[in-house]
Amino acid sequence: MDDADADSSDSFPRQFARTQRLTLGEPRTITVSPDGRRVVFARSLGGSDPVNCLWVMDVDSGRERLVADPRSLLTSTDEAALPPAERARRERAREGAGGVTGYATDTDVRVAAFALGGRLFTAGLLTAGCRELAVDGPVFDPRPDPSARRIAYVCGRSVRVAELDGTSREVAGPSPASSTDASSTDADVSWGSAEFVAAEEMGRSRGYWWSPDGRQLAITRVDIAPVSRWWISDPANPDHAPTEVAYPAAGTPNATVSLHVIGLDGGQVEVPWDHAAFPYLAAVTWAEVGLHLVVQSRDQRLLRVLRYDESTRHTVSVFDDHDDAWVELVAGTPALLADGQLVMAADRGDTRVLLVDGVVVSPDSLQVRSVVSAAGSSVVFLANELTAPTEQHVYRWSHGEPIERITSVAGVHSAFTSGDTLVLRTATLDRPGTATQVRGGPFIASHAEVPLVRPNVRLLRAGLHQLATAVLLPYGTNDSDRLPVLVDSYGGPHAQRVLSSRSAFLSSQWFADQGFAVVVADGRGTPGRGRAWERAVQGDLASAVLDDQVEALYAAAAEHRCIDLSRVAIRGWSFGGYLAALAVLRRPDVFHAAVAGAPVTDWRLYDTHYTERYLGDPTSDPGPYDRSSLLRDAHRLERPLMIIHGLADDNVVAAHTLRLSSALLAAGRPHTVLPLSGVSHMTPQDVVAENLLHLQLAFLRESLDVRDEQAPENLA
Repeated sequence: MDDADADSSDSFPRQFARTQRLTLGEPRTITVSPDGRRVVFARSLGGSDPVNCLWVMDVDSGRERLVADPRSLLTSTDEAALPPAERARRERAREGAGGVTGYATDTDVRVAAFALGGRLFTAGLLTAGCRELAVDGPVFDPRPDPSARRIAYVCGRSVRVAELDGTSREVAGPSPASSTDASSTDADVSWGSAEFVAAEEMGRSRGYWWSPDGRQLAITRVDIAPVSRWWISDPANPDHAPTEVAYPAAGTPNATVSLHVIGLDGGQVEVPWDHAAFPYLAAVTWAEVGLHLVVQSRDQRLLRVLRYDESTRHTVSVFDDHDDAWVELVAGTPALLADGQLVMAADRGDTRVLLVDGVVVSPDSLQVRSVVSAAGSSVVFLANELTAPTEQHVYRWSHGEPIERITSVAGVHSAFTSGDTLVLRTATLDRPGTATQVRGGPFIASHAEVPLVRPNVRLLRAGLHQLATAVLLPYGTNDSDRLPVLVDSYGGPHAQRVLSSRSAFLSSQWFADQGFAVVVADGRGTPGRGRAWERAVQGDLASAVLDDQVEALYAAAAEHRCIDLSRVAIRGWSFGGYLAALAVLRRPDVFHAAVAGAPVTDWRLYDTHYTERYLGDPTSDPGPYDRSSLLRDAHRLERPLMIIHGLADDNVVAAHTLRLSSALLAAGRPHTVLPLSGVSHMTPQDVVAENLLHLQLAFLRESLDVRDEQAPENLA
């Protein structure tokens, strides 16, 4: 990490916004070559530079070479040139940076392809040379074939294949020549891109895959005709037409998705499966041992892995899983070993385990989080001890050998690997940012800025449920001090806030530095604590979630006399915004003010795959939706509530806030609404992100009658 700090006149809110939460300048999107000699990655030139470049590092020497700088490849890096599909991908991935935000390589990691401003570029990773390939565009998600003989890419609603001389042709799209289905001429049909719920909820951000021999492609066909249309307008610019969004709200139809194997010679076969029983296509992988796909039932209680047999043109089930609540999708699965053994992760008993050909190979003390790679006869995966949910470590399973824990330092570790080379990324409480190192070799430099705050954090297991809880105090706090409290949690499924990582607590510490005791807690429903823990929110996303925040707050107060329970506020964004509003509506005896950012207020307005997993189908059983809705509690508001929402949000649409505000107004309950014109769910704009922290602080101070008095200086 670079030692250079921000300008001495900088404030933390400004730095936090300008550096996109201190992430700019860190290496990302890491790929290791099979021979272990090269590591490819994206990284910007500095801690406040939002334009990512493409780099390659020679492992033996540790020397880094710049392969592609967007500023030298384009006359302008204006993001207005982005194709709509790329804008949507970045929003789904919560990607705020520009430049090379994604790339793909051939099997040997000798050639990379990426898109800039809708144009196609290729890079030689041995020579560090880069050139534009002038093809029909706009270009989205380009991917070389395994031997780098040609490049496939998405162009609008079609998939095209480009030769290295720049000539390209459509291989799948709305033209009759590419499909025997007459409906493919419909404007609602697209090829090669992930539909909304796949990208937002399933972790599948792509829609096509090369065969290992480079002669065929497996390509999704997505028909959004059944999906309801919503309209997102820009009230600040009434001359702009509203944007049409196909949004599959809970209980409404999803897009129709099919998978087709299309040869470069023009042949096409649809991959068959029971779409009525398994409408969701969750994952696809095509390895030497065959094409495999993961399909899931609408209620998500059934999951099936299918292998496509090219000789018979049928699919065969090779793995089935069932859960009375839901089957969790695990990143990195399915994976395949060299001999064809299937690697999966699934809940067995109360633990998520690693399975190889259906046999459990990990101990029940580990909660598997994802699979990094499967190669030869070994699997590298990420997991945590059930007793240490704030940490994540890297493990290796090899046939006939005990599980090896590769990382040892307390922290949050991830990995990237190929062949015998392993790149580890580590975040700890002892140092800011992350360290990225080839195991046993050189570090990849980080240009991220050093944060202007230094967390004064204590981790504890709080209350009856032993909740993972963090308490952050101003430096110099004494037991005799009486500090107002800010609960700063997320609280929802699939995300943790309490981690053994300094970066997790930067904004929380800034609030502590303004004179607050800050409490962050991960309650039931959050990851890392086993099956029963995650499924405690089934049928009710409100009760256990809120109860656990109260439990953690009281336990923290018992440990720290400085916590003043007569002045407690809560803030959060997205699910955390829902939790904040829920807290002041249902527990005004505990919470005295709330800031709710982009909150879900009525789960009927949220998407199918996420919401139905926890609350079921609202058309057959509305009870869970009623129990979890904020609208029915609007008349109960008696505490100050600020609601913040981006009007361009296409994930948690602004209708959530507007409907809650209407219900509050109808009940005669005063509240504050802060609409953000042109802002999406991730609030990437620097000025907006900076000022939001200041506005929240001012609101909390006024609501809790806190003097504008900063705590003793935090020397980062």
